[in-house]
Amino acid sequence: MNKKLLRLIFLCLAFVSIFSCKKLIEIEETDFIDADLALKTVPNTEQAVIGAYAALGNEMGIQLNGVFSDELKPGDFYVSTSTHEWQYTSNDIGIRDNYTATTAYYYVVDRVNRVLKALPDAVAINQAEEALRNRVKGEALFLRAFCHFELFRYYCDNYSAEGLGMPYVEEPSLTSLARIKMGPYFEKIEADIAEAKNLLPNNLTDVFRATRLAAFGLHARLALYKRDWAAAIANSTEYINGIPLATGTGFERIWKDSTANEIAFKLKRTTANRIGSFYRGLFTKNAAGQFIAPTNILWIPSDKLWNTYDQTNDIRFKAYLINEPVLAATPNKPSKIVNKYSGSGYATNNENVADLKLFRTAEMYLIRAEARAETGAISGAGSAEADVNTLRAARITGYTNVAFASKDIAINAIIQERYKELAFEGHRFWDLKRRGLPVTRLASDAPTPAGLTLPAGNFRFLLPIPQVEILANALMEQNPGYTN
Repeated sequence: MNKKLLRLIFLCLAFVSIFSCKKLIEIEETDFIDADLALKTVPNTEQAVIGAYAALGNEMGIQLNGVFSDELKPGDFYVSTSTHEWQYTSNDIGIRDNYTATTAYYYVVDRVNRVLKALPDAVAINQAEEALRNRVKGEALFLRAFCHFELFRYYCDNYSAEGLGMPYVEEPSLTSLARIKMGPYFEKIEADIAEAKNLLPNNLTDVFRATRLAAFGLHARLALYKRDWAAAIANSTEYINGIPLATGTGFERIWKDSTANEIAFKLKRTTANRIGSFYRGLFTKNAAGQFIAPTNILWIPSDKLWNTYDQTNDIRFKAYLINEPVLAATPNKPSKIVNKYSGSGYATNNENVADLKLFRTAEMYLIRAEARAETGAISGAGSAEADVNTLRAARITGYTNVAFASKDIAINAIIQERYKELAFEGHRFWDLKRRGLPVTRLASDAPTPAGLTLPAGNFRFLLPIPQVEILANALMEQNPGYTN
């Protein structure tokens, strides 16, 4: 009798449990907002594209170019051997945790694709919102082009129309996509930029959102990598004509975020994103008000880069680097550190907080100089020589113009100038790659012999497609040299 009763109770409980679970599954979600509702009006789509900006994090590319190139050497805590010495694989912890660009950039692409899909039917209640519709579309197209170009820089070889690009995602979807050839991949980027140019505002009142000149800057950078010299010259000239070079104190103020000199687009940063801490850590004060050095300083400027500057006359040296007395007085601490992203000062609220400057006039001068040299305009008016001299005169007190006797001399000077001008801005490793040059470090900048040289053309100039991406997308093709 007891057994029958227990069986009956068990069956009743099982029935109740199954019924309850079924009811639980059938409960309608109340905290999920469908895109058709969330993006119903034009102001809604504007908020969504602002959310896409918020997800854009170019710190990764800045840090990668420093660690993988000859810009940085280890400070007092060397934990990134595999990346600094080019021994990474597709599932290397350094790649997985720090340099997985597919997740970051395709996430932004998905957000803007949802905006682009919703925009045609989004409700506008007046002419101002109709104008806003165009701006939002231009911003979404710009961000989509920008992200796909960054993915190219991480994972693709130097431009060749028949070379392997990445998937170009134009619809919000979870469908797996295969990599496409670089020819059509670049055509899609260029089409997005071209349309964005006609839609973005032609002013610089808000450089934290894409502007028309930022689209010209992106096109100039793209053309440089594509070796489309005419487009590189035309687009960089458009940018240069719109925003002059900063000089003197105006240049120094760029890095304290007290001016928007030279800038068409940058990313706002707060205490949640202290990019300077990557190079210098956070200082504190003791009870006596004395500065206390950070526990660890991860990365410091290479001796090679430090010695490249005219330390007396080049204003970039003071803006970018510092030999810090507080650190010099601390045993076992490196004192030569990066100053470029120092923020508001030691032990202050915004220490190491600095906006990310994505497009600057100086870069455009160097793009145009390289393109002009490649087309034979070496000296005289409208030449590589003229652009390099103009930039150096704005940066070096008492500068005397130089003359370039050949294309090779001009190109070498331009690449060296990029090394100095664009240090810690996310270009050096990719500059060496696209020019077919090796990474070469001084012995004092390489903790082991394995970190002295990455030969020109080595397969590790292309990062491996991360293992997480390979597992998620069965159509994704790994880069040569890496195994899954």
